[in-house]
Amino acid sequence: METTVDDRVQVTRFDRPDARNAMTPAAARDLRAAIETAVEREVRALVITGSGGSFCAGGDLEAMRERNETPDEASRRVEETLNATVRAILSAPFPVIAKVPGDAIGAGTNLAAACDFAYADANARFGEAFVNVGLIPDTGGTVLLPRLVGLRRAKELTMTGRLFDADEAADMGLINEAVPADALDDRVDELLETLGRKPTTTLGLIKEGIHGNLGRPVDDALDRERALQVRAYGTDAHEEGVAAFLDDRTPDFD
Repeated sequence: METTVDDRVQVTRFDRPDARNAMTPAAARDLRAAIETAVEREVRALVITGSGGSFCAGGDLEAMRERNETPDEASRRVEETLNATVRAILSAPFPVIAKVPGDAIGAGTNLAAACDFAYADANARFGEAFVNVGLIPDTGGTVLLPRLVGLRRAKELTMTGRLFDADEAADMGLINEAVPADALDDRVDELLETLGRKPTTTLGLIKEGIHGNLGRPVDDALDRERALQVRAYGTDAHEEGVAAFLDDRTPDFD
């Protein structure tokens, strides 16, 4: 995993191009650690991407073939690697952006789904290929995919294991947009510029509200929304936003 930071934006990159950035327990732990480091650095955004023309081509099948573990050991491994990584993305108090320069299969598809934004090279392929090796979707696939693409589409994708292109991924709501390869960096930079003009604290509260209220009964969700809004009322971002509007000037957040 390779990480750089510039102007409070952290870019973390899968860096096993020879294996098309296939997911391993070590890679998942490294990604989770990179997210935790981003939280400590108080970045305003995190970009997750891949080297060598791929995002993440799913689980490392060679590693799977060599794996010899009990059910309890498998449970701990999944919880401490894939689940912990998804939890870290969802709870990060800033936007997490998937920049997908090529294939995002299996765990790669579901990592993109877990991110707050996802933009992909139009030539990238996606797919819930788990069924083809006798597995169910992990990395949040059974949780997040139906909420993004709908129940019937999620069943179709996960039960057939078919590959699909970035345009279809965008049409179904899995990613925000499919863009030409030579425009991907600029499109993500444009988003980062937009987000950089917003208060990171408020973005984190918005994210906490949306994720925390998924599946909650309406009354409970409204109670939680109220509590988050009260927190927002007490932030410097709210004070600055109101003052800037009344003074007819651009707000200076963060």
